Order: sequence, then structure tokens, then C-alpha cells
Amino acid sequence: MNTILLRATLIVLLLIWVPLHCLAQIESEARTLTKAQLAKTAKSSDDSMVLVHGGTMHMGIDINEIPRFAKIFDITDTQLFQDEIPKHLVHVDDFYMDTGLVTNAQFKNFTDARPQWQPGKVSSQLDNGNYLKHWMAPASPLANADHPVVNVNWYAAVAYCTWAGKRLPSEAEWEYAARGGLDALFPWGNEPVDKTRANYGDSGLGTTSPVRAFPANPYGLFDMAGNVWQFTLDEWKSYPPASASNEVASATQARDATGYLQVKSRRVIRGGSFEGAPVNLWVDYRDSHPPNGSREFVGFRCAK
Repeated sequence: MNTILLRATLIVLLLIWVPLHCLAQIESEARTLTKAQLAKTAKSSDDSMVLVHGGTMHMGIDINEIPRFAKIFDITDTQLFQDEIPKHLVHVDDFYMDTGLVTNAQFKNFTDARPQWQPGKVSSQLDNGNYLKHWMAPASPLANADHPVVNVNWYAAVAYCTWAGKRLPSEAEWEYAARGGLDALFPWGNEPVDKTRANYGDSGLGTTSPVRAFPANPYGLFDMAGNVWQFTLDEWKSYPPASASNEVASATQARDATGYLQVKSRRVIRGGSFEGAPVNLWVDYRDSHPPNGSREFVGFRCAK
């Protein structure tokens, strides 16, 4: 009788202990998973990007402001300012922006991981024949590893950003970030352009300079004026007459996994380059570039 009672007691204890033990294991695994997830999140946080808090700004200029800017930049052909008309209100949501331009070294990592974007493998339908031609030299891409990658087309820029878990910035995001919270002519303020502030035509360099070689703007972003022009996600078109949000032109195609390869329209570029005049470094100044136009003066940075 005692033996039967003892067995029954042991069975009851086992029935209680086993579920509790399993629950403890599940909770322990869940805690471990949570810690692993947190560690992964912390590890994947990108300290090469800064959070830019969104807001509202004016983009462009009024037609009656043209004489003032023509005088500031010593421009006689006022037609140059037509693409900045009209002034309009734009809202931008919070976003992250790369602190620096994408470098040769970073782009090499991308082409290693995505061989279809290596030199000589890009379709002629997507490129003008200049794609990464500076990598063909004996010095190789790592000779200027910390310089911005150039001779890349818009498609490659989109592909890189996607591979990195990012995207190209919209034109509005780019300008908002370039301003750095200032209402000024340039990313650093209203002081004139000179060779201590940016790599431009009168700097005497005549080529790219290392990323972050010049002072950052108040948001901690480097090379928002000069060095190389920067691709944005937006299609080139005239400014809207009314207020606008930060919606991106051709957004559906650009956000689709492969739809961006069908884009044929010119894209907005910003920032000026090592060949540029001071007016090109003006935060309001905008220009366009064909999506297949790999050139030695055009690069990019990512946002998300």
C-alpha cells in the first residue's frame, strides 16, 4: 500500500515538475532570444548615419529674388536660376542620412557581394561606358579607398543602397539635411566658399578628395557641398507651385525590387563637385543627370 502511494506521489510530482521545467526552459530561451535580438539590434545600429529630425522648410526661390542671388554669385545669365523657381513649402519626415559619401572601399565590398555590379558586367542599357573605369588603372580602387566612389550610374547607386539596407535620399531630404538647421547659403552658413570649407573649382585639387576631409555641417554631415555631385532618388522635374510633402517622384518604380532598372528619366543631383563654381555649392542649387551617366564627378550617399 505504501509502495503504491509512493509511486502515485512520484507520478503527481513528475506531472507538476515536467511542465514547470519546460516552461522555465521556454522562458529562458525567450530571454536568451530577446538578449540576442537586442544585441543584434545594437550591433546593426549604424554609427555612420545620423538621425535628422523632420520639419518644414522652403525650397526654391521667388522670381523677384533672382537679382539678389545673381549679384551674390556674380551670375550674368539669370536663366541659371529658373530651375529654383518657385519657392514652395515642403515637409520632411524624420530620416537617417549617411554622414559621408560612399567610398571606393565601401563600394568594393558591395561589388564583391554582388558580382553583377563589378566592372565589365553592367549592361550597356544601364551605363554610358564609364562605369568604374578608374578601377581599371593599375592602382585599383583601393588606391583611393577613402575617396568617394565615382563613375557609377544611378542604378548602381540604388542597388548599393538597397544592398546596405538603405535607399537614396529624396531631393527634399537631401536639401533639408544639407542645410543643417540653418537658413543660409551653404551648409556651413553664409561665409563665402573657399578652399578650407569645400573641394570645388578654385580649390586647385582638380579631383576628388578623401571623404570627411572638410568640416561637417551642424548635423555632422560631410561633403554636402563640393567634392562630387550626389544622386538623389527623385526624377528631374520643375518644382511644384504649391506646398508638398516628401513624396518621391517615380517612387513606385524606385522602391520596387527591380523596377528601378526600368527608370529612364533624368535624376536630380545636388551638392556641386571639385569642378564646380560657388553657385553649384549653394544649398538651393539643383541640376539633373541621366540615370546611366557614370561620370568622374558624380557619386552618392544613402539615407533610410
